[in-house]
Amino acid sequence: MTMDASALPAQTASSTNAGIRVFVLDDHELVRRGLKDLLESEGFVVVGMSGSAAEAARRIPALRPDVAILDARLPDGTGIEVCRDVHSVDETINCLILTSYDDEQALRGAVLAGASGYVLKEIGGSDLIGALRRAARGESLFDADLKSRIVQGLAEPERVDPRLASLTPQERRVLELVGEGLTNRQIGERMLLAEKTVKNYVSSLLAKLGFERRTQAAVHVAQHSPPDQ
Repeated sequence: MTMDASALPAQTASSTNAGIRVFVLDDHELVRRGLKDLLESEGFVVVGMSGSAAEAARRIPALRPDVAILDARLPDGTGIEVCRDVHSVDETINCLILTSYDDEQALRGAVLAGASGYVLKEIGGSDLIGALRRAARGESLFDADLKSRIVQGLAEPERVDPRLASLTPQERRVLELVGEGLTNRQIGERMLLAEKTVKNYVSSLLAKLGFERRTQAAVHVAQHSPPDQ
């Protein structure tokens, strides 16, 4: 991804970008610094940076940026999970998922999490600036047809996955709530369970279903009908 602001056409910071507040989440320090330099040279205000999903999920709602740039894959989670957690607190914060991988499943997860867009790190600096400007205005960067197909997929679930039969009734309920976009804390409140207990259920059901991330489980819920209780 082009991070060097000098690679862009020489110009003063655009008044269009002035005052747009941005939070940067990426686990690589050089990427964070590069993005900060690029954005500030273009008139954006970088209100915070982090390399941790957990830290970002805590700080972003408090800082209330206009746009949060979220790395898709992090050591302690994903940008999609951070987007969902942030929106559970404040739906007005726009999130832009930034990734090195063109992953269809993650793309679906980003749409379901309410992200404004999903862009590859190979994007040029000027294109990223444009994407951020649109996201700050509340526009969706997703192709309308693609988004429609994903939403349609929610209304037309596929046949039941036999792997669901391996889940206990409690794990099935937790899976349903993960699919609704609830955090572990919110699931615990709904089911009257300790957050640590919910975390254990989530880890167990992910292992049984062969998933690595809860985002995959959320997409799975959208694609499959739950088994008969």
